[in-house]
Amino acid sequence: MKQILKGGAAALPLALCGVITLASPAGAQPTASDPLTDTIVVSARRSEPLEAETDPVTSNATAPDAAGLVAQLPGAALVNNGAISGQVQFRGLFSERLAVHVGGQDFQSGGPNAMDPPLHYAPVILLESISVTRGAAPVSDGPGLGASINATLKQVGYGTGSTLAPSLDVAASYRSADDGIALGGVAGMASETFRFNAIGSWEEGNDYRFPDGRVADTAYSRATFGVSAGMRKGGNELSLDLRRQETGASGNPPFAMDIEFFDTNFARLGFDGAIDGQPLKIEFGYTGVRHAMTNFAERPAPPDPARFRRTVAEADTFTAKAQTAFGPLAIGLDGAWIDRDVVITNPNNAAFTISAFDHIRQHRYGAFAELSGDIGRWHGDIGLRVDRHRAEMADPAVGAAVPPMVRMLAAMTAANNAPRSNTTFDAVARLWKETGTLRPRLTLSRKTRVPNAIERFGWLPIEASGGLADRNIYIGDQTIKPEVAWAAEAGLDMHADRLTIRPSVFYRRIDNYIQGTPVPATMTPVIMISAMNGDATPLRFGNVDAELYGFDTDFAFQLLPALRFDATVSYVRGKRRDAPDNLYRIAPLNGRASLTYAGDAWSVKGEVVAAAKQRKVAAYNEEPVSRGWVIANLWASLEPMAGLTVTAGVENLLDERYADHLSGINRVGGGDLEVGERMPGVGRSAFVRVGVRY
Repeated sequence: MKQILKGGAAALPLALCGVITLASPAGAQPTASDPLTDTIVVSARRSEPLEAETDPVTSNATAPDAAGLVAQLPGAALVNNGAISGQVQFRGLFSERLAVHVGGQDFQSGGPNAMDPPLHYAPVILLESISVTRGAAPVSDGPGLGASINATLKQVGYGTGSTLAPSLDVAASYRSADDGIALGGVAGMASETFRFNAIGSWEEGNDYRFPDGRVADTAYSRATFGVSAGMRKGGNELSLDLRRQETGASGNPPFAMDIEFFDTNFARLGFDGAIDGQPLKIEFGYTGVRHAMTNFAERPAPPDPARFRRTVAEADTFTAKAQTAFGPLAIGLDGAWIDRDVVITNPNNAAFTISAFDHIRQHRYGAFAELSGDIGRWHGDIGLRVDRHRAEMADPAVGAAVPPMVRMLAAMTAANNAPRSNTTFDAVARLWKETGTLRPRLTLSRKTRVPNAIERFGWLPIEASGGLADRNIYIGDQTIKPEVAWAAEAGLDMHADRLTIRPSVFYRRIDNYIQGTPVPATMTPVIMISAMNGDATPLRFGNVDAELYGFDTDFAFQLLPALRFDATVSYVRGKRRDAPDNLYRIAPLNGRASLTYAGDAWSVKGEVVAAAKQRKVAAYNEEPVSRGWVIANLWASLEPMAGLTVTAGVENLLDERYADHLSGINRVGGGDLEVGERMPGVGRSAFVRVGVRY
């Protein structure tokens, strides 16, 4: 169970902090304890009382991108921007509208195009679990309009004796679609007082296959290593986590450039316990990203040396959080300090430099309170938070070889450049009631999000879009307003002897929703520069009024003692309220269904995954429609002896050609996929994974 405070009262009642998972290949039933959090357990481990397990490796999640795991959950979908650059969409929201944490930390992506979204730093081979809140996240999880996603990495837990005992959890996998190999795991020692472990992984893959050939520029390389340690005594725990991830040359066809490298360091120091009987939890975090990308090293180089580009980016995130509790009331303070820079260069001309995002400083100071308790048979919590935000950018700097039009635009930006401040208020109420086999639940929220650095300070018309990867050229707007979302979710969970079904309906009304809108005709320099870069109709991040509504559900039925049927269905509709248009990049109706036949130490699973056509697309963003598709997968799992697990399967069994609506658009020629086509799903692909746990 997730518990906010140890040695004292919890910020949320235990009943609201359990987890419910998708169906297990071994036939484990979802628990009937908490409708507010779904958890995918990646590696086999001892379940806590309110937790059921599932192994996503047998659920169409063979790719190295952890975002693909979350896409299995009701309401979720994958934004496929590359082998290790995918994002999660949940009920129509993605990117920074979701609160995504990895290893207990939240941080700023290093690249202006989000080639390293947070789950980039959660290799599947190192994942212990991923939890997603259904509906709005509690205010203690920080800012964000929608759900909270928490990726937990493997580590050695405390033991039960006074002497240090060894522990090992390692795995290796192979995927034929891209000849992808992954090796990784954790090894360490632990007692009831001390724990220590080393963690590491290595992943590499080639260009992946689809039914018509190979998709050029999709190879990837990534390595992770680090240590974790903890000490507990008298109900107090002190923990330290240090980790480094090195992403090597990796292709990103939906983007204008490819990854040259990401070198990223993580540090986290935490205290969890009580001082003089008063519960206290303190956390400090640091993430430092160093990044470079090019348009010539991995993909065919431009014919004109003057159009070679190498962009260097840096992002440092410092975070701090402290919270305590007074009975059922939890209060806390938190903050984030982000420094980032992005410089565009031409390696063939030292005088060509553009500070596209120069010394951007973003600071946030927040305070929150959460009250939990029971009213009769109703259980719930209500939370309030307030945040003060400040953001500023240094005046743009350009080199002598930069075209005069860009130099003029830089001067115009400097003349109107100023620090920007916002104060935001959030409130969340979550309620549910136990009535035996039926459980009604309700979540009401007012959540906010301030513009990110790209949306606010993007003065140069380039394809820096924060991960949209849609071939459009964007600029920002320093006067843009924060988003404000009012949302309601209602659901009813039914848990019978052999049947579980959990339908939800939701509605979210968003004022000042931020998306690309046409650049005004009066901004002549922007339009001219954009036209020279190949887009005569650039977009500016602006505020519109929007709404999102829909439904999702999961369903499980134990047909026979060894045979189980599972299904999920998700639908979301996104519309503008201020104009006759649809919201941009919204997943269509989609779902999956499976049959699992399980023995004592083995299981076989057949699965069908499908998505409908998406014709409700955004005209202002020139979003293309997409076709519906259906694929089939087959998986098997075997545990020949205690601690040894072998999983194998075939993805896209019938070798169908398909493409998710949320997939990026191909920019790279020279392969078997045409420029301008959506990135396709993999063709028929075999997969095997071997795990050892001691």
